[in-house]
Order: sequence, then C-alpha cells, then structure tokens
Amino acid sequence: MSRPTTRRQGARAARSGARPAPAGARTPRGEATQATLVRAAKRIFERDGFLDARITDITAAAGTATGSFYKYFSSKEEIFLAVVEALADEGLHSMSLEILSLEHDDLAGDITKHLRRYLTVYQRNAKMMSVIEEVTNISDDFRRKRTARAQPYMNGNVAAIRALQEAGRADPELDPLIAGRTLSIMVSRAAYVTFVLEEEGPGSIDGLARTLTRLWINALRIPVAETAGATAL
Repeated sequence: MSRPTTRRQGARAARSGARPAPAGARTPRGEATQATLVRAAKRIFERDGFLDARITDITAAAGTATGSFYKYFSSKEEIFLAVVEALADEGLHSMSLEILSLEHDDLAGDITKHLRRYLTVYQRNAKMMSVIEEVTNISDDFRRKRTARAQPYMNGNVAAIRALQEAGRADPELDPLIAGRTLSIMVSRAAYVTFVLEEEGPGSIDGLARTLTRLWINALRIPVAETAGATAL
C-alpha cells in the first residue's frame, strides 16, 4: 500500500516483473498456515504500524519460513487487506441503521445492545483501527477499497431512513443520504476518539452506547412512544 506519491514507482515495478499472485491455501494445512500468518500480521501491524511492519517479522511471529509467506500472499499490502477482512468478519464494519426498521418491544434497548456489540469489538481492536486510519491516510487505493466496503451498509442506512419516513416514524425533512452518512460517521468517529485517541477501556462502552442510541433516536425524531427504554438512557 504505497503512498500516493509513489504510484509511478509501483507501476514501474509491475512492468519490470512483479511477483506472481500466490495460489493461496488449498488444503486444511495451508488454510491453517494462512490463518496463522494473518493473526501474526495483525500483531505486527498493531505493534509497528503499517509502514514499519516487515514481512520477516510477520513470518517470525507466525513461526513460518519467510519464503512460505509468498505461497499465500503476494505482498505486505495483501496480508494487510486480509487482516482487515478478518476484522469485518468479527463484526467490525460500518454500523447499520436498518435495526431501526425492525419491530421492537424496546427500541432504545435493542439499539443500545446493537451498538454495544460493535463498540466492544472496536475497543478490543483499537490498535488495529489506528493502523487502518494510518493506511487510509497514505493510500488512495486502500481508501477506495474501504469506502467501497462500507457502501452496502450505507445503502442500507439510506433505505432504512426512507422507510421510516414513509411510515411517518422519522423526520420527513431529513435528506436520507446525508442523515445516514452522518449518523454512521458519528458512531465510527466516536469510537475512534474514545478508544484510539483517548485510549479508554471497556468501562466506557456502555455509556457511549447509550449516548449514541439517544443521538440516533433524537436525530431522526423517532416518537418517544416507540422507545420504551428511552427513560433508562
């Protein structure tokens, strides 16, 4: 994942003969080795950041030979993307407002649980989230991939807000795209500031989840009657 100013260097490297794409894991043993490399890479990225992380350190942490790395990944950039995908599988992806369109006996309570799960995963992976921000700022390619990965969730947010408006449950004057994007950014940046910049621990999760729930509900002007748990926030 090169800096924007090094694109031409990357293009020259590609023309001069880049390493062929790896075949990847095709056996249970290969899959286990690949997973071990991804876990090791996460530890090294968290320790050293992206720019200072070295493939030799990753393979050493994984207990594998450096040469075996290239059976599964063609570059540091590729294994970084694999680490990011693994985080998404854990539930660390853009927050969805679609939960607001579901039936709830306690809307506020359910939203709080939803947000708490996300914040718990975020706090546990705060060091890696800092590295993701680092790479987003230095790589146009990764920034585009990250934006594309979030797009389905953003589309869901827009659809959920429109449905709420059509049902008379949300402020009809809100622009669904701007509202969905803003509320999603609010959640992710609140998590970033709390757990990456301020380095707060798990004790901050519950209060943050409750506050974000209140902000979601108030921003969309969902009637208080629908939020049975609102008085507990």
